[in-house]
Amino acid sequence: MLIALNKPYGVLCQFSDGDGRPTLAAFVKQKDVYPAGRLDHDSEGLLLLTDDGRLAHKLTDPRHKEPKTYLVQVDGQVTDDAIDALRRGVVLNDGPTLPAHAEHASEPEWLWPRDPPVRFRKLIPTSWLRITLREGRNRQVRRMTAAVGFPTLRLIRERIGPYALDGLLPGSTRIVG
Repeated sequence: MLIALNKPYGVLCQFSDGDGRPTLAAFVKQKDVYPAGRLDHDSEGLLLLTDDGRLAHKLTDPRHKEPKTYLVQVDGQVTDDAIDALRRGVVLNDGPTLPAHAEHASEPEWLWPRDPPVRFRKLIPTSWLRITLREGRNRQVRRMTAAVGFPTLRLIRERIGPYALDGLLPGSTRIVG
């Protein structure tokens, strides 16, 4: 079984938490499924859950280089130089990243409001990027955009390999395999 969840902002990628924070248990009722990968609590979007260990390994192991695509809102008007740097790969404190597919994006019409909303600063614009990675380090997209001078404000995973959000609303699930 493979389940797609649109993980809301502020939800932990686990089924229990001793501190009472929101977890996957509030959204996923199927038993014996586990996340194939993670999204930080302050990230949103596609999370796949499965009861198939081999499939989870294929989706998450960096050796398989399954592409993961993110829609990213950043602080400031992102430059072509910053996009080019992401495309070449950037050096982070744990070493250089692989080159990413990166492009300017528009705020999509389908985008849901975030609770709490992203901070608004009247004199500093924001812009959107679409970034596809084939590796998955801890908080990698956030660290990459910061490294090129544009801190991430909002991060939404749109796609993992052939699986996509495709209109799935926050907190909703769909069986995809």
